[in-house]
Amino acid sequence: MASLIPDTWGVPDKFRQRLGSSAGRQRAMAEAGHLLLVLHELPAPGDQDRKARLYWRGANGEWRATGTKGNGLSALKEHLEVFRKRIAELDDEIDEADEAAVLYRVLRAATPIARTARHLHRTLQEAREANDARELIALRDTAGDLERSVELLTSDAKNALEFVGAKEAEVQTELARRATDAQHRLNLIAALFLPVTAVGSVLGMNLTNGFEGGGAWLFWSVSVAALVTGLLVRSSVTRGERARAQAPS
Repeated sequence: MASLIPDTWGVPDKFRQRLGSSAGRQRAMAEAGHLLLVLHELPAPGDQDRKARLYWRGANGEWRATGTKGNGLSALKEHLEVFRKRIAELDDEIDEADEAAVLYRVLRAATPIARTARHLHRTLQEAREANDARELIALRDTAGDLERSVELLTSDAKNALEFVGAKEAEVQTELARRATDAQHRLNLIAALFLPVTAVGSVLGMNLTNGFEGGGAWLFWSVSVAALVTGLLVRSSVTRGERARAQAPS
């Protein structure tokens, strides 16, 4: 089975035995002054497989890294810098976001980064405990800052998402209140003119009712009586609503 460790690396055989063709979790291995870091690249949303990056510090203090022929320590610092830049980009997106879809996208991208950064910090802490190289102190502290930054990022994204949801709920509540008020006014108008409409409909029927010969006084009398009845109905409706509003809950 092929190993992820390059054949040109003079690592202890124990490292090759412990690491096969897949990286597994992020971790640090130490043996006879040698240190091997198994780290994961910056994850993207939806990625199930984690791509491994290996960093080896030989017993002589020389660093090497997979994917580069240059200085391994510089490559490790650049690995951490990639995380820092991505976290800063997502933080800027939160500051400019005003839609739930944007905030959800940021949160979806930040969640796997937070998990990877947490394990990255833990791995570098293990490396620092296994090896007293001074450069590991700065690397561990940088990883700790990354972990805190992405935790704050995810917290801010969740809070912003909740705020947008609450704001939308507020708008919907206000619209519902306005619709209720409009319906209430229509109900009052209907209560006022219902008797007039009912009387008008009854007297407007083509039937003999005995009022055909009545004068104008009859028309106005019936109209006033219907209007007074409408006012009484309207007053009854509003009085009942006030009583319900003042009743203790």
